[in-house]
Amino acid sequence: MTTTPAQSLPTSLSRIRIGSAPDSWGVWFADDPRQVPWRRFLDEVARAGYEWIELGPYGYLPTDPAVLAEETARRGLKVSAGTVFTGLHHGPAVWERTWAHVADNAALAQAVGARHLVVIPSFWRDDKTGEVLEPDTLTPEQWRNLTSLTERLGREVRERYGLTIVVHPHADTHIDTERNVARFLDGTDPSLVSLCLDTGHYAYCGGDSVRLIETYGERIGYLHLKQVDPEILAEVRERGTPFGPAVARGVMCEPPAGVPALGPVLEAARKLDVDLFAIVEQDMYPCEPDRPLPIARRTRAFLRSCGA
Repeated sequence: MTTTPAQSLPTSLSRIRIGSAPDSWGVWFADDPRQVPWRRFLDEVARAGYEWIELGPYGYLPTDPAVLAEETARRGLKVSAGTVFTGLHHGPAVWERTWAHVADNAALAQAVGARHLVVIPSFWRDDKTGEVLEPDTLTPEQWRNLTSLTERLGREVRERYGLTIVVHPHADTHIDTERNVARFLDGTDPSLVSLCLDTGHYAYCGGDSVRLIETYGERIGYLHLKQVDPEILAEVRERGTPFGPAVARGVMCEPPAGVPALGPVLEAARKLDVDLFAIVEQDMYPCEPDRPLPIARRTRAFLRSCGA
């Protein structure tokens, strides 16, 4: 009897679903003339061999669920998650504004079959200009706001839209280093708040992804696969370069040229023996329009060589 590739894989391996995202095509904003048009992204992500995608910034892909469902289905694509940006450490005063943004994204994600909502904390400095917007550390009161309101967000999103939030540690935000990620996880309810571990951002901030998976495995609900160039990262750290200009310098590089090694990360994730999305997200804003597709194809081939 001939087995399919999926049938021949260990159960734990087959439970990791690989995908990609608009970010890997240089998309950071809903509308920017330097970004590839959304139809080209959908065409190329399918041609690169991916089945799962994220929605990216709200408004980049069609926000009409019927249109989006038709455009993805005819390319053989499915949606794993939407993405929202929050500043919940500012407290209850920002809740209504935050919820309006979250609700739009969650409704669209739910309508096209996604199960997750990636939550990115607000930046303490502008990712394009480097302007410092607020202190880079939180007060005890701000930590309490962040943890309690994130739990509320997780509860509301689950009850109203049936989605699970996965909070994304991110460079130039207050959830970044090993210490801050651990403080955030220790301060939130595991039944309401899971983590989107972005291997590139975590390495950018000095973290060890494998150790985080081994220590907080039950909190890992989603993965973003990404690598950083160690030499450029050292330069970025020395100069205090903001995240946006660091990306323009090429700090997030094509696998397997950077760190962390993705094979051990995937192996640690397999040992959790849970359903996980592992979405390739190579920050490349801005980039030439012909650059993403060849990288996406090579990255997909590399991940296959890792057993994914």
